[in-house]
Amino acid sequence: MNEVKVKRKSPWRLVAGAVMALSAAAIVGQGVLASLNATAFNTVAENVNSGDLKLSLANNGVGFSQNINNLAPGDVVNRYVTLKNDGSLDGINLSLKTTATGTPTLLSDAVNGSTNQALRLTVSSCTVAWDPTTGTCTGGTITQEIAASTLSTLSNATNLSSSSMSSGAFKYLKMSLQLPDQNETTINGTLPSNTVQGGTVAITYTFDFAQRVATTTNS
Repeated sequence: MNEVKVKRKSPWRLVAGAVMALSAAAIVGQGVLASLNATAFNTVAENVNSGDLKLSLANNGVGFSQNINNLAPGDVVNRYVTLKNDGSLDGINLSLKTTATGTPTLLSDAVNGSTNQALRLTVSSCTVAWDPTTGTCTGGTITQEIAASTLSTLSNATNLSSSSMSSGAFKYLKMSLQLPDQNETTINGTLPSNTVQGGTVAITYTFDFAQRVATTTNS
């Protein structure tokens, strides 16, 4: 019987073949990963700054710091204040709202069916600062910002007629409070019902404005 001889491969030949296969794969892999790259960037950083909106209120003369006492029908008391847009953004829709508490007949007309006339506030502006001692707007132009209104009416925000304020702008205001002419009769030392006499009101004036309309800029 003839014997069939089987030729076995050397283990070292198997190992060498595996090493060669891995080396070839590594070479192919390096060829796939190799590429050209390029980048670009601004060498000077671009700064982006947000604006701010600020409104300040200052007395011109005694302004709101001094009480108003002993008003009689027909009296008008003027107080002068200055608004400034201290922010970097322009403002729009400047408005005034009053918060007033006290004697009802001084706040609203027709209290409890009476025809008493309540306090009226009129707001005017001058394009230059008012002279608070004389009430004059020398060299400027006067604008009525808010017509005579009761304090209860102004409990809702009311826009001034010139309601825009650019950054850094001033608005010089005259705040005129009047107790209108009216008739009352005191009998034997007794005040009439729903009287405006002997009343007291505390008023807070709140000015408010909004930022300018948002814009889109191309450059």
